[in-house]
Amino acid sequence: MGQAGRVGRRDFLASALVAPLAVFATQNPEARLIGTLPLGNPASARATPLNRLLGSGLSARLFTDLSNIAEAAAAGQPTPAGRFFVRTASPARLPDPGSWTIDVGGLVESPSRLSLASLQPLASASGRYLIECSGNSDPANYGLLSTADWEGVPVATLLDRLRPPARSWRVLVTGIDDDADPMRTSVPGASWIFTREDLARAMLALRMNGAPLPRDQGLPVRLVVPGWYGCACIKWVSRIELVPDDAPATSQMREFATRTHQPSGSGATPPALAREYIPAVIDTAAMPVRVEKWMSGGGLFYRLVGLMWGGTRPTNALSIRFRAGGPWTRIEHCPVPTTTDTWTVWTHTWRPAEPGRYDIVLRVDDRAIRTRRLDIFFYARAVQIDEI
Repeated sequence: MGQAGRVGRRDFLASALVAPLAVFATQNPEARLIGTLPLGNPASARATPLNRLLGSGLSARLFTDLSNIAEAAAAGQPTPAGRFFVRTASPARLPDPGSWTIDVGGLVESPSRLSLASLQPLASASGRYLIECSGNSDPANYGLLSTADWEGVPVATLLDRLRPPARSWRVLVTGIDDDADPMRTSVPGASWIFTREDLARAMLALRMNGAPLPRDQGLPVRLVVPGWYGCACIKWVSRIELVPDDAPATSQMREFATRTHQPSGSGATPPALAREYIPAVIDTAAMPVRVEKWMSGGGLFYRLVGLMWGGTRPTNALSIRFRAGGPWTRIEHCPVPTTTDTWTVWTHTWRPAEPGRYDIVLRVDDRAIRTRRLDIFFYARAVQIDEI
């Protein structure tokens, strides 16, 4: 993984990413990148293969290598389609995209069937949005997290055409799921119920990074709800239905209730009705994705590269701690993002006091910003330092 030797200016700036480049380069004219250190559990030899699809159907996973994707993020590029995380691969038996239709029904005046050809002229929405799996919990990589440029049909445009009833209603979006996977790790039944307000910025995506959706990303159409966890961004959309306000929660909503921070009843029972669920939004979060080892002037130092994402309020009030009970230090370079729809890259120079294991956690120093996962050190990353 490591790279030895003196780093040329172009390589140095790429590695340093979006830090105060001129200042850093001036202060470290002889800096040499010695290598990178693995993040995860130093005592475990297990290494999950990255950027490669593992398994099939509901059991499939592709973990994105975030340690290398940071360069693209810093350069303003989306995650390449082939490296975008996969939590569930396409079912073995899908209708041909050319004959794909979406049934529209429920509390509508006239049930209908939408073809892809009828959707194409309505495709006026676009944007770069991050999606994270709500079960993104592997401390060795946390690779179920990616961004892409999406293009598609605003859901609001479709809802305006449905003539919904005067009484209260919600929107059920359903996708085709693999109900024949013998190794499934999840309950079949991809669907989620939203309010109209939840879907104000949502789209039925038809394209990803300038091309048709890859098969495992929902070809030919998937729901993208900016700022929401991936379990609500239904793939292979096959039905849109207006349902009563007292509609029961779907099996997918119940399965992911804990992971999407839903309120629970007695005995941690998921809410029974869809209206009892809060939006499955991603709070502001951050973590290191790479630890670099540098030599400069005869001395060693380390440089952390990390990502920050989620939330609705941009901030750079990010602090880091390297051991439980240790001091918090404000991140050295954390630009205020222009949007929370995607991620931003931060960097921090670190000189450990002694060799040993360090458990790196971050926090946001702004109480007005909700950080439920950071509050429980969900994205803690461990690193073993052998030289100082």
